[in-house]
Amino acid sequence: MNLSVREMKEGDIAMVVDYFVNADIEYLRAMGADKNKLMNKEEWIGMLRKELHLPISKKKFYYMIWEVDGKPSGHSNINEIEYGTIATLHLHLWNNEKRRKGMGLDLLRLTISHYFENFELKKLICQPYALNPAPNRIMKKIGFEFVREYETMPGWINFHQTVRRYEMTKEGFQKLFSNSRESVKRKN
Repeated sequence: MNLSVREMKEGDIAMVVDYFVNADIEYLRAMGADKNKLMNKEEWIGMLRKELHLPISKKKFYYMIWEVDGKPSGHSNINEIEYGTIATLHLHLWNNEKRRKGMGLDLLRLTISHYFENFELKKLICQPYALNPAPNRIMKKIGFEFVREYETMPGWINFHQTVRRYEMTKEGFQKLFSNSRESVKRKN
């Protein structure tokens, strides 16, 4: 199995948006999202198209597509970007059969270096829903430092919830993963 990451292209936008708008209410709730807060599909696609063509220093959102054997299978993105300083990280495997196999960890490792380099970030944060075990497990495994647990509304698609804040500095990432690559081969 070959895992790779790449920047989102215009042809990927509908897949990213479909992942959310076609998800059922229970799945979204488990990740801390509220279906009623999602934009309609056309508006969301339009917003991401505009964002895709902005200079990197002006972006509010930035997406990396996760591929399994050359097929788009998920994405990671950052938002709340303060170029040269900090951004908030998100991660999503689109297909249930691909989850819980360690792929998310490898894909995220490949992705993080792009965020630090392309946006000249000093720090990445991730604030997963405290009751969503998968991203909380991945944050610890990949080496993010747990900072605190608190209540907030972490994003525009979320309901008020308890989150766990994790942080990783660029230096911390470089120490852990000094030789990041664009792809990883895994045994099934």
